[in-house]
Amino acid sequence: MPLIKLLKTSTFRLAVIYLALFAASAITLLAYVYWNTAGFLARQTDEAVEVEIAGLADQYRQGGLPLLVHTVIQRSRDPGQSLYLVLDPAGRVLAGTLDARPQVEPGPDGWFDFNYNRKTLDGTEVKAARARAFFLQEGFYLLVGRDVQERREIENLITNALIWAIGLTVALGLAGGLFMSRNMLARVDDINHSSRDIMEGDLSQRLPIAGTGDELDQLGRNLNAMLDQIEALMTGMRQVTDNVAHDLRSPLNRLRNRLEVTLMQEASPEDYKLALEKTIAEADGLLGTFNALLMIARAEAGSLRDSMTWVDLSATLHDAAELYEPVAEENDLAFAVDVPEGLTIWGNRELLSQAVANLLDNAIKHGMPQTGNAARVIEIAAAPDPARSGRGVILSVGDHGPGIPEEERQHVLERFVRLEASRNTPGSGLGLSLVAAVARLHGGVIELADNDPGLRVTLSLPVSGR
Repeated sequence: MPLIKLLKTSTFRLAVIYLALFAASAITLLAYVYWNTAGFLARQTDEAVEVEIAGLADQYRQGGLPLLVHTVIQRSRDPGQSLYLVLDPAGRVLAGTLDARPQVEPGPDGWFDFNYNRKTLDGTEVKAARARAFFLQEGFYLLVGRDVQERREIENLITNALIWAIGLTVALGLAGGLFMSRNMLARVDDINHSSRDIMEGDLSQRLPIAGTGDELDQLGRNLNAMLDQIEALMTGMRQVTDNVAHDLRSPLNRLRNRLEVTLMQEASPEDYKLALEKTIAEADGLLGTFNALLMIARAEAGSLRDSMTWVDLSATLHDAAELYEPVAEENDLAFAVDVPEGLTIWGNRELLSQAVANLLDNAIKHGMPQTGNAARVIEIAAAPDPARSGRGVILSVGDHGPGIPEEERQHVLERFVRLEASRNTPGSGLGLSLVAAVARLHGGVIELADNDPGLRVTLSLPVSGR
């Protein structure tokens, strides 16, 4: 993978920004540690020198210069890290651990740093020191200091550790940024490759999922779910187109043939009237099919959510039962309504009414019992949904007809699907499709079950999907 491509990725840029912030924090922390450590060692050195000066000053006050020189000679026998030097006015060494006065001018406070030669078993070494100097009465010179070589070495060690830590942090951060960018870019390239295939028309392609559960996996799952829905819609559109062409061709042919036959032969006004009435009936059926398709499309698109309001579902069910009761009686069927008052949900009144009407219409058309001992009753029921803790409603319509085989129950929810047993009854095969679309629009589910005998269609709807 080209390096320049890696360097241009947002992942690498984010890694560099994070690295810069982390490095700045590390530098600040290490600088604080260095500052405090070096400051503590410097203060400790100065305090030790000040203690030495205070002791010698006390000796000088008590016995003058002779006692001071005597004390310096004694301390110089085992000086440790301490340095001493006493000079006469002529610059000759009277006592101390140094051979000569350092050629460094003291600061305003009398402190100064210098290098000196220290004898060892292997020869002479140059050491660093810090001292304070005084001029005594009659031109005598006193220097009191300490060897700070170890302190300087500790400071250099901390400085080197700081530099190495910063260098390693930057190097490892850049390496980590390149590694993360490489992995991220590889996954993004896979996503782009799949996306290009999808844009070229291969809707069966899906974005790769690494299985790590990270943000890219979540994005991939969401996009794959969206692609599943798009593919289902496209497949549904093709099926609808095919079904419309197949199912509407027959009524259109009948309509045309009827008009053609009527025009080809001598016909009375009554014949023309009858032909026109049948033509109007065929046209009404076609319009009903197109209206059902349009209503399903609007429900599936969700464009009717803005028109939702609180709907009295109890009243809707009672009104539908009252409207279809005469039709049921004509077919020697009766309604058994078990719907309490006050069931309300947030929904589209028109679609809910149409869905209930479709369920009742299907139950009347296909609910005729096949055996003499089956009840000739269509059961309409509704109640609060216990699975939603009272925040949902379950409504159902059940008949005691032949029912629908279990393996066909999902199939009949598709558009233009009609089982062989219902081919001789009027209809377009869109009734249950509309009911399923209305259920999805309201955030609910539809279930087809055995009514022992017959079919029971159940809708589970939330009170409010907002």
